[in-house]
Amino acid sequence: MTRRTKALLLLAGAVAANPALAQTEAAAGDIVVVGRGLAPRPGDKAFDVVAIDAQRIADNASGRLESVLGDVAGLQQFRRSDSRSANPTSQGISLRGIGGNASSRALLVLDGVPQADPFGGWVPFPAYATDRIGLIRVTRGGGSGYFGPGALAGTVEIESAAPTGQPALAADLAYGSRHSVDASGSAMLVRSGGFATVSAAYARGDGFVPTIADQRGPADRAAPYEQFSAAVRGVIGIAADTELQANVSGFTDTRDRGTAFTANRSEGADASVRLVGRGHWGWSALAYVQTRAFASQFASVNAARSVATQTLDQYNTPATGIGGRIEIVPPLGAGIDLRLGGDVRRVDGRTQENFTYVNALPTRRRVAGGEALTWGLFTDASVEAGDLTLTLGGRVDRWRLSDGSLRENTIATGAPLTTTLFPDRSGTEWTGRAGAAWTPVAPLTIRAAAYRGWRLPTLNELYRPFRVGADATAANAALDPERLTGFDGGVSLAPGAGFTLAATVFWNRLTDAIANVTAGRGAGTFPGVGFVAAGGVYRVRQNLDAIRSTGVELDARWDHGPWFALASWSHVDPRVEASGPAAPLDGLRPAQTPRDLVSASLGWRKGGAAISTTLRHTARQFEDDQNSRSLKPATTLDGTIALPVTRIVAVELRAENVFDTQVQAGISGANIIERATPRTLWVGLRLRGG
Repeated sequence: MTRRTKALLLLAGAVAANPALAQTEAAAGDIVVVGRGLAPRPGDKAFDVVAIDAQRIADNASGRLESVLGDVAGLQQFRRSDSRSANPTSQGISLRGIGGNASSRALLVLDGVPQADPFGGWVPFPAYATDRIGLIRVTRGGGSGYFGPGALAGTVEIESAAPTGQPALAADLAYGSRHSVDASGSAMLVRSGGFATVSAAYARGDGFVPTIADQRGPADRAAPYEQFSAAVRGVIGIAADTELQANVSGFTDTRDRGTAFTANRSEGADASVRLVGRGHWGWSALAYVQTRAFASQFASVNAARSVATQTLDQYNTPATGIGGRIEIVPPLGAGIDLRLGGDVRRVDGRTQENFTYVNALPTRRRVAGGEALTWGLFTDASVEAGDLTLTLGGRVDRWRLSDGSLRENTIATGAPLTTTLFPDRSGTEWTGRAGAAWTPVAPLTIRAAAYRGWRLPTLNELYRPFRVGADATAANAALDPERLTGFDGGVSLAPGAGFTLAATVFWNRLTDAIANVTAGRGAGTFPGVGFVAAGGVYRVRQNLDAIRSTGVELDARWDHGPWFALASWSHVDPRVEASGPAAPLDGLRPAQTPRDLVSASLGWRKGGAAISTTLRHTARQFEDDQNSRSLKPATTLDGTIALPVTRIVAVELRAENVFDTQVQAGISGANIIERATPRTLWVGLRLRGG
C-alpha cells in the first residue's frame, strides 16, 4: 500500500473515531441538512435522464455497481465481465454505442467528484459498496457543458445515502458459490445539526476458470479475488442555510486472471470537502484529492495451454488526481435558474514495468507517464414558462499535457535503450448544450436537445504500450482530444396508475475517436512494443475520423401496490468512419458495441419481504476493430428473495445467471474465448435496525 493511501485511510479512521462530528450543531435545532448538492436543474427535463433509487439498488443479485447500472440499457463497460474477474483496466463505461478502448466515454461522479482513474480512465467498481448509495441519475447524452470534460456520451451521478429512509444500523453477510463471501456494514448517527456515516464492505471468492471448458489446458486455473472498501462521511450544518460535507474513503482490490503470472492489484483513497449554500444565493464549493496505485502481471500461454510464461510485470502505477469546482446560483426570480461556475482537475501518473523476459527473468524496465491539466468556466440556464422549459448552457476549457516521457533501460546495467521526452501540448475546447421540453397535456412531455462534449486522452492512452496475452498495443503521444456532437428527441408519458414510459431517438458523431487499430500480426518485432509472438496481434492507438451512432432508447416503469416492473431497451447502429492507415475499418462497427441491450425486471415488496427477477440480454458484438471475431449474444436471468425472520433480520437468497449461460467476454488473437460470471448462488442474512 502506498504512503499516500495509508495516510488517507488513517484520516478515515480518525474521523470514524469521532462520532461527535454529527453532533456539532445538535443544540441549534433549526438547522436542517440534506447531504446533497444543489437542487436539480430544471432544464434536465429536456434530456434523457433515468434514476435508480436505493430500493432498486438493493434488489440487485450481485450487489455490484456495474450490475446495478445495467438497469439503464445502453450503459456498458468495455467488456462483459464484472469486477470479480475482469482486468480493472477494461472497466471503462460508455453509452449510446460509441465504443471504447477501456477508457470511459461517460463521466461518473460521486457527490460531485469525478471517479475515473487519474492514469487510465477506467472505473474502480469495487470501491463503491452499493449500500452506501442513495440515488443514481444517468443522463444519456447531454454533453460537457455543465458537467465538464469526459461527459461525451453521458453522465452517471451517484449520491451518497442520506438519513431519509436509511436505517441507523445495517449489515449483510452472504456465502456463495465457489466459497465466496460478501459482507458489508454501516452505521449512521443523526443529530439535528447533521449526520455521520461509517461503512465498510468485504468480498472474496475462489473464482471460476475464465477460459471456456473445451479450450482449457493445464495452465488454466480459477481466478480468485479479494476486495475491501471503507468510507466515512460527515455532514454538518454550519449556518441556517449552509452545510459542510466531508468524505474520506479507501479501497483495495486483488484479482487473478486465471493463469500463472496474471495477478493484479488496485488500491486507492479519496478525500473531499464540499460546502453547499441553500440561501437566497445558492452556491457550492468542492475540493478533492485522489490517490491510486495499480499493479498487474501479464502472461503468454503456449498453443497447448500447458505453460504460462510471464511477459510483463507492471509492478507499480501510482497516480494522483486533484481538483475542485465552484458553482453559483443567483436569485433571478420564479421560473429562472442560472448556474455559473468553474472547475479544475490535475492528474499525474507513471507506469513502472519490467518486460522482455529471458529465462523467466525480465531484462528491460519501462517508465512512462506524464501530467494533464484541465480547467474551465461554465454557465447553464433554464427558463420555465408554463408548459415550456428551455435550457441553454456552455463552457470553455483549457487543457495542457506536460512532462510526458517514455524511458526504457536494461535492468542488468541500467544502460538506456529509449529516452523520449514528448513535447508539451495545450488547447482550448468550446462545448455546450441546448434543449426544450413541452408538456401540451399533463401526461405527455415532448423534448429535444443538442449537445457537444469532449474528452482528453488519458495518460495511459498517450504514453503506455500494453499487452494482453500474445497481443500488444502501442501508445501514441500525438493523440488529439475526442469531440462528440449529438442530437436527441423524445417523449415521456405518465398517464397515471404508476406507469411511466419514455422513448428517445438520437444521433451522435464522435470525431477523432481513439481506437486500438490493428497494424500487424506476429511473429515479428513492431515499433513501440517490441516482439509479438506468432498468433499475436499488433495494434496502435490512433484517432479515427469518427464514429457515428444512431439509435433508439425505451424505458418503462410500473408500480402497483407491492408490485413493480422495469424495462429498458437500447438499439444502436454505430459505424466507423476511417481513412489513411485505418481505412480498412471504414463502415465497420466499433469493437465491443452490441446493437441491442435489454434489461427487464419484475418484483414484489411488502414489509421486509421482497422478490425480484431481472432478465438481461446482450446482442452479438465484435471483439476486435476489424470485425473478424464476434462474441455470441447472451441472455441471463438473476433473482433475489428476502424473507423476514424478525423485525430487523431477514434471510436473503440471491442467484446470478440462473441458467448458467455462457457469457463470452473476450477472444484473444489465438481465438481463446474468455467467459464472464457463470451461475452463482448466495444465501445470507440481512440486518436493518434503528
